[in-house]
Parts: sequence; C-alpha cells; structure tokens
Amino acid sequence: MIRVFVATIFLGWLGFPALAASLDAAAVNNAEYNSKLSTDSIEAAAIRVQVLLARAQFSPGEIDGKLGENVEKALKAFAEAKGLTPSKVLNEDVWKALVTGSAEAVIVEYKIAESDVKGPFLEKLPAKMDDMKSLKAISYTSPREAIAEKFHMSEGLIEALNPKKKFDQAGEIILVTNVLTKQTKLTIGRIEVDKRRQTVKAFDPSGALIAFFPATVGSEEKPTPSGSFKVVSADANPNYRYNPDYKFKGVKSRQAFTIRPGPNNPVGSYWIGLSAEGYGIHGTPNPSKISKSESHGCVRLTNWDAGLLGKNIKKGTPVAFVDEPQSGRKS
Repeated sequence: MIRVFVATIFLGWLGFPALAASLDAAAVNNAEYNSKLSTDSIEAAAIRVQVLLARAQFSPGEIDGKLGENVEKALKAFAEAKGLTPSKVLNEDVWKALVTGSAEAVIVEYKIAESDVKGPFLEKLPAKMDDMKSLKAISYTSPREAIAEKFHMSEGLIEALNPKKKFDQAGEIILVTNVLTKQTKLTIGRIEVDKRRQTVKAFDPSGALIAFFPATVGSEEKPTPSGSFKVVSADANPNYRYNPDYKFKGVKSRQAFTIRPGPNNPVGSYWIGLSAEGYGIHGTPNPSKISKSESHGCVRLTNWDAGLLGKNIKKGTPVAFVDEPQSGRKS
C-alpha cells in the first residue's frame, strides 16, 4: 500500500543524521529550488532531487538526503543528456527539467509487509570472505536494512524519516522514497565505464545517453582493464567464486571457495559478466561506499542499479573501459 502521507520529523534525534531544518513529507514533496544544498545534513530539496534523478535513470546512488559526490555526478550527466549547461551543483535549469519530468509525490506512505520482516536475517555480516563460505545465504542483517535498500535509501535517512517507528513489525506505516513507480525498460546499445570519473553510462543504439550510474571501478591491487569487451552473461542472485590466484588482501585461504547468493554477497545481488575473464559489473553489500572505496578489479554499482542494468542488457552488448568519456560515440 503506497499513498502520500505527512509526518513530522523531530530534530536532534540521538544517533540520526543532522537535519538542516524542520522536515516532513509535505516539505520534501513541495521543496523548492535551492542552489546551496548541504553535503553534511539532510535537506528536503536534496531528497527531492535524488528521487527525481533516480526516476530519470540518472542514479544518485544511495538516497541519503545530502548533496554528495554521486549526486553531483548524476546532476552533471543529466544536464549533458538534456542539452543543459553541465554543473556538478544544482542549477535552476536542471531543477526545472527534473521537476517537469515527474509530478508524483517524492515521499509516500508504505505499509511494511510480512515479506519484509520474515527473513531469514544474519545476526552479523562477517567482515572476511573466508568466514562467509560456510553460510547458507548472505542475507540482510535486519528488516531495516532490507526495507531501506528496497527503496534505494540509506538506513540513516529511513531512520530520520521515521523516528520511533519499528521496522520489524508487519503492518507498521512508514515513510519511504517513491522510486518503485514502474518497471523500467531500456534499449541499450553500448555501455561506457569511465575509470577516472568512476561512472557507468548506458547509451541507446543511436548514441543517446539513457542511464547513468555512479560506480566503484577497480583498485591499485587489481585495476580494471582498458579497451572494449562484450557482455557474456547477466545473472540475478549470483554465487561468488573466489580464485586464490587473485591473492586479495585479507583472504587467507589458498583454496578456491564459493560464497552463496544474497544481497550482502561480495558481488551483491546481480552479476553482469564480461568477455574479460574474471571481470564484471555487479552489485555491492555497501551501497554507501560506491565511488568512495576500492573494488577487487570489477565495476561495482548499488544492487538496484546493477539490477536495472542487468535486466535490460543483452549478451554481446559492447562495454568500453575508458580513461576519458566518449559520450555520443558508437562502439
């Protein structure tokens, strides 16, 4: 059950992210243009911008109500796609284009379902891969984590929007971001991975930019390749297979092992395999760290972004790894 709902957010709630001002659903849904959004505190206009970007398929990554690095990347890509002046900060033309393109409420009411709370949940997610191999599933650690990811939100934002609410009780009414409005269909002609800017772009067959995702691309330990490759597979709920030849830091095992599926699996809930052996585009157990931490050589997206891309991509789709963008060019 999803419908618009208004609830006051109390300020200063211990342990919650700072709120820039009094905030409720009406404040977010009716937020006006603000060119000076905070990178540190939750603001109504920032939540609205993030949700509108997500609906337009220009992902801000995890929706946390702040104007962070990934939001800046998405704003710039959206502006470029719409023929507007690119800017990493919000400008009035971009704001108007976002608001005009989506009139539905940004914050809505959601009734927690039995499926949200039944689990099973992990008591604690092991920090080391070696300790994951014996688990039957690499599940969420709580209903709160599961519900937050379902609506592409940070746990901090869902807590701040719902003070004193219990996320482990079916029937509880909470506030969430309205991002599950329809099943998106994309016709993807090629993918571009920008290694320097830590982004993934999807272009249609004509060369038009139709989707954007912030990413974590490789590491010094295992950098991503350069050049052009092709998609060879796209699988939901993948196993993770560790090859001891990778010699990842923190992994002691000298034998190959398999980690079972789950959203907190090292490759998250979706895997897109590439023709470069051992490399792929995949999800993550840590959406808040996209573009902020290193990967084991692959291209890491949020689980929902990897799922959107995986469900709409076909085998044989070209994937170019570049150090500088090639926007508008065909592979």
